Amino acid sequence: MSENVINIIYISIEGNTRSFVTGMQDYAKTQHAADDNNPLITLKEITDQTEFAIESKPYFAFVPTYLDGGNGIDTGVKELMTNTLGEYLNYDLNPSLCLGVVGSGNKNFNEQYCLTARRYAEQLDTDLIGDYELRGTSVDTERIYNVMKERLHAFSK
Repeated sequence: MSENVINIIYISIEGNTRSFVTGMQDYAKTQHAADDNNPLITLKEITDQTEFAIESKPYFAFVPTYLDGGNGIDTGVKELMTNTLGEYLNYDLNPSLCLGVVGSGNKNFNEQYCLTARRYAEQLDTDLIGDYELRGTSVDTERIYNVMKERLHAFSK
């Protein structure tokens, strides 16, 4: 049985993703204090200075969407700013430990909303397990935490 910890790997360009995952980490502490069967959360932020490593524990990837050009459908897509995260997640055996991808973005961008996360989930051969807009809400935090908790539990069996 794996330890009862949700590991999150993420990148945050403008601070929205960092804000969301640290809020989720606080939420997890509250849930764990009420019932220690609820997992805590560890965070690993990927930056351009991050040295690549082979992950040893299952994790969830949090991926914001930043695109520069194309509409993501028929005129292609040019990834912007999250390439380091994509390279890290695809490094060596890391794809095999990804339990799911959570995407964020701006719903004003229609089909491009969470496009990067959908693409990463496909590359990593896993599921897009949740999404939230911009910095998310407390409802998003609870919903995504519960999905991750269930997937971690299923993986640990």
